[in-house]
Amino acid sequence: MNLPIVIRELVKAQNEFDSAAYANCFTEDAKVFDEGKTHNGKIEIENWINIANKEYRATMTPLDLNESENILSAEISGTFPGSPVALKYHFKLSNGQIKYLKITT
Repeated sequence: MNLPIVIRELVKAQNEFDSAAYANCFTEDAKVFDEGKTHNGKIEIENWINIANKEYRATMTPLDLNESENILSAEISGTFPGSPVALKYHFKLSNGQIKYLKITT
């Protein structure tokens, strides 16, 4: 699977529970939509993923990339009910960084 560099970096940061590296994959004004909540900008994104990392210890295994629609399908495993689950990461890139990310089932 030929993942964009920043998506490979996102997966690596997630699997290493590195909240700062995760946030650095995003533009300053990025938006993340997850579990009914919106997280705006790098600082909010870093705070959100830091809390999620501590609570769920979730790791990502990429399964498929729909390049025409920019959707990464991944298996997420962690300390949450129903683990593992398959999630879809709908993303938009801008200048090599993630501008928009929506996580769905």
